[in-house]
Amino acid sequence: MTKKLSAVLSKSSSLDKEAVIPCSYDIIGDIAILRLLPQGEEARTAETILSIHKNVKTVLCQRSKVAGDLRLRALSYVAGENRLVTTHRESNCLFSVDVAKCYFSPRLNFERLRVSSLVGAGETIVNMFSGVGCFSILIAKRAEAFRVFSIDINPTAVQFMLENVRLNKVQRRVIPLLGDSETIIKNHLQNVADRVLMPLPEKALACLQPALSALRPSGGWIHFYGFEHARKSENPVEKSKIVVAEKLWSLGFEFEMPFSRIVRSIGPNWYQTVLDLHILSGPRNLINSTRICF
Repeated sequence: MTKKLSAVLSKSSSLDKEAVIPCSYDIIGDIAILRLLPQGEEARTAETILSIHKNVKTVLCQRSKVAGDLRLRALSYVAGENRLVTTHRESNCLFSVDVAKCYFSPRLNFERLRVSSLVGAGETIVNMFSGVGCFSILIAKRAEAFRVFSIDINPTAVQFMLENVRLNKVQRRVIPLLGDSETIIKNHLQNVADRVLMPLPEKALACLQPALSALRPSGGWIHFYGFEHARKSENPVEKSKIVVAEKLWSLGFEFEMPFSRIVRSIGPNWYQTVLDLHILSGPRNLINSTRICF
């Protein structure tokens, strides 16, 4: 995709031969989102994308990094239809999303498929940072999970999640919950989960203790996503393992880390990693236990 765009652009670029044409972009539904380009290059790049990808109807440009509790980024209109809402198709699922008001990354498709393939029949899942429900809905459709408690603090994302649950006909399995995941777990979801998802690297380590309290007394699985800085001589996965292991040891838990990998590069010497944590045993008095029936 990117190579094809680069080839087309390089034939007519107004930049000198030494310059690099940044062609990184995502396609979400029928909306393409460009990374920040040199002034004057956005419109031409957008028209090239529209000519290559006939399904794309709108081109936007990202103006800021993803930031804040709601994981949002500033976007501006470049070409095509001027709108922000689209429906994204992935792995036989439909996800309606406002790309300016909700976090969504098509680059996590492999992780969503990978995690959903690990879920066993009858499992109860707690997804602490659900966005518009991608992980939760894919698990509900592909695995025989009993129930997925799908939490997010963004009211707009939860509204789209409710719509996506309806679109994908998983109302009986996915329970959208609006609010802070730590508070919801503390008040309603302790000792209920076989598996906990933590797809918010910025807060994963700080929220590890609530995630542990959501697991059943017999233990379970946590899918931990983190950001790690690593020089060329360093392994970002190993660095992430050390940080998480020290946290778990300090809390008195026995655990295994049977799988880990780099999910993607997010910048110079920065990586997103995932650790599959198998929690074997540990203290169950992290927070006073209160449960609610759904």
